Amino acid sequence: MKDLLAQFISKLNTFDENEITAIVENTQIESFKKGTLILEEGKICNKCYFVLKGCIRQYQLVNGEEKTTGFFMEGQAAVLYSSYLNKSPSKYYLSCIEDSVLTTGTREQEELLHKQYPKLEYLVHSLMPQDYTVAQERISLLNNHSPEERYIIIMKTQPELFRRVPLHYIASYIGVTPESFSRIRKRVLLNDKTKDS
Repeated sequence: MKDLLAQFISKLNTFDENEITAIVENTQIESFKKGTLILEEGKICNKCYFVLKGCIRQYQLVNGEEKTTGFFMEGQAAVLYSSYLNKSPSKYYLSCIEDSVLTTGTREQEELLHKQYPKLEYLVHSLMPQDYTVAQERISLLNNHSPEERYIIIMKTQPELFRRVPLHYIASYIGVTPESFSRIRKRVLLNDKTKDS
């Protein structure tokens, strides 16, 4: 598992071999089975997760129905910053939808590692605006596009979701029922075939 973290850090071209070894040795890595709930609504997000392998789904319960609000895959931080930084109850759940390998660290462990390796702190802080951008793009997706346009945008920008995520979760993510999602898929596929012929 530590090899996965070393490989990821090496790709950043930011750290030398000694730094990579030290960071890997001081970072906790855990494996989670598909279906594991790693954070519940109402609980404080005490850990920052970073996905080395697998897929995490973020969702909330609205009138007893699950509403998917995000997916986190390899190379992404799966952390609810408002809960993590402010120690406030989470409004969301985080669940593994694949067997996953994650780095897991508390705020205290993170700060200690950052003191030893300031470049690592810069790296983590550079991830936060990316998360904010993803959240803004989702708001724009829901507010400014029709369900069919949302489907097409997701298909073009995140095609891996269709290979790895159950379709009813993607339906929830774009804000439609599984039945509507199925009809949208058929229309889009039909349009694609018409264009190709």
